[in-house]
Amino acid sequence: MKGLWFTELQTQDLALSCRVKATLHRENTPYQELAIIDTEAYGRMLLLDGVIQTSIGDEFIYHEMISHVPLNIHPNPRDVLVIGGGDGGVIREVIKHSSVEKATLVEIDARVVASAREYLPEIAYGLDDARVEIRYEDGIEHVRRVEDKYDVIIVDSTDPVGPAAGLFAADFYRDVFRALKENGVFVSQTESPLFNRELIRRIQNDLKRIFPIASLYLAPVPTYPGGIWSFSLGSKGPHPESFDWDKAARLNTRFYTPEIHRAAFYLPPFVAEILQQEESF
Repeated sequence: MKGLWFTELQTQDLALSCRVKATLHRENTPYQELAIIDTEAYGRMLLLDGVIQTSIGDEFIYHEMISHVPLNIHPNPRDVLVIGGGDGGVIREVIKHSSVEKATLVEIDARVVASAREYLPEIAYGLDDARVEIRYEDGIEHVRRVEDKYDVIIVDSTDPVGPAAGLFAADFYRDVFRALKENGVFVSQTESPLFNRELIRRIQNDLKRIFPIASLYLAPVPTYPGGIWSFSLGSKGPHPESFDWDKAARLNTRFYTPEIHRAAFYLPPFVAEILQQEESF
């Protein structure tokens, strides 16, 4: 086979390879190695420390599902916080909601935002909306400093290693609870149900101890390990399956629909078993 290939070692036993058309950008930021490559299968792709973060080919699935599910559950989301997500995809979806008056993006690495604006404009264009404020700081510290401020908090983080590990901790979820207003809703990406069962189980148990309602939902993301991804949700009141059907149907989306919203919470047996088991550590 001709041409250059990029390979991500997604687990110790699994790899994903893409034929590369061109390397568009590469640098070492103060926090990580950042690269933008153009692939035959998925188009332009953002890599951090050699791990696929997003691609033009499938990003809409992930970004729509992590955003519209919590925003449609909340009765009137006006003030939204996004932690991570410097590519701008979640912000792009958040500002589709006319009720949103302010969307705050807290991203620790300014170079992610700059690179996305230059090389991934289809994803990043929402960052220039007048309702968006970008803060280059640590998301954990930001949440720790605020109370009763946000209607919805969305954590679009990297994998739970290094500095991002704190975004998957019970102490952080307690801070999130305090930072949310009445009826507040929280969602975080929580990795693959095929390869991160213990992580998902622990997070769900933590959320059940902190939030009145804790739930898990799924979406297919082809470039992520195993091709199926989990999202953990904590709610101060609104039920995950109770939402304004007409409002959800009016959104301009490519994957998310009211029917998919509801179906995402109906877990296949192998995932439901994760939640039924007690923590093993």
